[in-house]
This record gives sequence, structure tokens and C-alpha cells, in this order.
Amino acid sequence: MKSSKITFTNAQGTTLSGRLDLPLEQEPHNFAIFAHCFTCTKDFSAVRNVSKALASEGFGVLRFDFTGLGDSDGDFADTNFSSNVADLVEAANFLAREHKAPSLLVGHSLGGAAAIFAASEIPSVLALATIGAPSNPVHVKKQFGHQANVIENDGQANVTLAGRDFIFKKQFFDDLDQQSCEAAAAKLDGKALLILHSPQDATVSIKNAEEIYHAAKHPKSFVTLDGSEHLLIDKKNASYVGKVIAGWAARYIEVPLPDVIKSTHQVVASLDDEDGFTTLLKLGSHYMKADEPVRVGGNDYGPTPYELLAGSLSACTAMTIQMYAKRKGWLIENVEVHTSYSRDYAADCEACEESESNKIDTFHREIKLIGDFDEKQRKRLLQIADKCPVHKTLHSETQIITALV
Repeated sequence: MKSSKITFTNAQGTTLSGRLDLPLEQEPHNFAIFAHCFTCTKDFSAVRNVSKALASEGFGVLRFDFTGLGDSDGDFADTNFSSNVADLVEAANFLAREHKAPSLLVGHSLGGAAAIFAASEIPSVLALATIGAPSNPVHVKKQFGHQANVIENDGQANVTLAGRDFIFKKQFFDDLDQQSCEAAAAKLDGKALLILHSPQDATVSIKNAEEIYHAAKHPKSFVTLDGSEHLLIDKKNASYVGKVIAGWAARYIEVPLPDVIKSTHQVVASLDDEDGFTTLLKLGSHYMKADEPVRVGGNDYGPTPYELLAGSLSACTAMTIQMYAKRKGWLIENVEVHTSYSRDYAADCEACEESESNKIDTFHREIKLIGDFDEKQRKRLLQIADKCPVHKTLHSETQIITALV
């Protein structure tokens, strides 16, 4: 994932701070906006991990801090649920101006509720996913305890949430009282809705998911996040959510499929005229891209051909070492094989520098083993590394038979 800082202004002219997460090996096929949970920020772990998972599936994801939170300007005390919805709309306007209008909205907790309201105000949005969202924004009052009465009676109060102090004014509650996710969900006008919720959610009960689901019209879907807690602190759970959203959204927004390349060979490469160095590869049943660095005219959407070759040597070495160790009953917790390619002078070459032709293809390989081995075992594993099939191929006499078809 490539991530860069961005800023944009909301309807009041306040500067909001965000990050734009992009896929590594391609241009984004669609853009999404992530609305973070109540009093969280764009850098909260669940936000980062879900966004990363979406980016790995080809989405560009804008995650930003609502007014008065994180790195965004403004006074949080003057914000409310409606201002969060308005911030989401301005985030969509920013993407439309600078990149491409968003087709997907994702919201976590109260951010999910805000996303439901914002979706009807963003024409480009075709799909919407909520994570642990309340069916009624007023639900957040429960987090205030007795301070809720202080706010109602005195007009404002300093409230500590998740270890941080916030000033809340009565207008925040007054605004919440006027909102209903159930009513907003019923007005999505054909936009697809995915509701993700954990039955173990102790902050926002799963009853809320049921109420939103029943209020919404089709197309609508529900996915249980069994075993997850409300904030999705566990990275595996957050990544799962991102993958599920990406897979589901592909039914409702245009996500290009990999170009199908048919071949009777094990590997095929395809390069169109307008793609520069960015080459589509089919390796067995797997697709990926090869490219060159930007400095030589490529897009850096994939490894270079020599990096792929070095990768083959690294992968084969690791597999061979682990296979041998298992056969011997030795436990290798992890093996790392670090490989670089260059053209160097031969190690046993006399007067090498007299001719450039004396240079040979050289792979520098370093192996890191994690496990309990004695010195004899370590030496044996080093010997086994040189017996990996790709190593043997690189050392053997080879031939390449080429024909035009």
C-alpha cells in the first residue's frame, strides 16, 4: 500500500487532514471513503487495517479526521453528527476533483451511521458498508453516563472518552435526537448496503444491525463478525472485514477482472503498446504484474524481471531448506532468504578490470534461520541451500528455443 497525506476544506472552510491509501501495483479501479468511529481518528488501527486490505484489492481509500479530531482543524465542541455527514460529502467532492468520485463508502460505528446519511447525498456512491453501526445515532449518549445529564442541564460538559478529554455541548445531543439511521437506510435509492456486525459487540448490540437491515430496501446484505469486538483491534479481524467488503462491493460497482491470457505454457507475459513497461503475467493460475522503476520510465507497479528471477531463487531456497528440515525432524521456525542480483567480476578472475566482458551474473544470497540448531546442522542446511532446483538451473547449461506463433 502506498499512502500519502492530503488536506481538503469542508463547507465551513476548515482544513481537514487525511491520508490517501493506494494499491501498490496498479491504478485504483475505484475510490472509497472511510468514516472513522466516534472520537477516533484516521490513524486508528481498525481504520488503517481495513483501508490497507481494501487497497490490496485495488481500491484507493481516503481516510480522514472529522472536524476537530486528529490532525484536522476546527473546534470539536462545535461539531455534531450532521457536521460529520457534511465532512463526508466534502471528502467525496475532493476525490471527484482530484482523482475520481468515490463509488464506495465504509463507516465504523457512528461513522457507519454517518455514512448511511451521506450516501444519499453523494450520487457517485453505489455501495455502502457499515461496521458495528448504531441504528440510531442517539445511542452514543450511553457512553456519557451521568455526564449526559450535566450536558442537558448545564449546556455543556468536559467528558473523558477513551482516555481523552472532549467538550460536548447540548447542541450535539439535540442534533442526535433528530437523526434515525433506519429512516436514512430506507432512502438509499437502490444503493447496495452491507451491514457487518459482531454478535459479541458489547458497545453497540447486534440488535442495531437487525433494525438497519429491516429498514433498508434491497440490495442489502449482512455478514456476522463472530468473535470480533466493537473496535476491531485485532488486525486479522480488520483485514478480514476489508477483504469481505471488497469482494462484496464487486457485485455492485465496476471492478475490472484480470485480463484472461490463454496459453499452453507455464508462464505467459502480455504487454500492450500504451502500457510502457507494465507487463501482465500469468504464472500457472496466478496473475501479477512486472514493471520497471519510475527512474527508468516504468510505473513501479510490480517487480522487475531480475527481481522476479531473484525471487524464484529465494523462494525455492526457502522451500528446499524447510522440506529437508522437516524430513530430518528439525524445527525451523522461520527461514528468510535475502537475494540481490548484479553483474560482478568473477571471484577467481585475474586482471578482471581489463575487460567489461569479464563480469558475470551474480546472485548475492543471505540466509537467516530461526530455530535451535548446532553448528553441524547449520552447515548442512547451508549445503542444502545450494541444492535447490532453481539454484541448480542457474548453474546448469540451459537452452532457450524461440519461435514466432
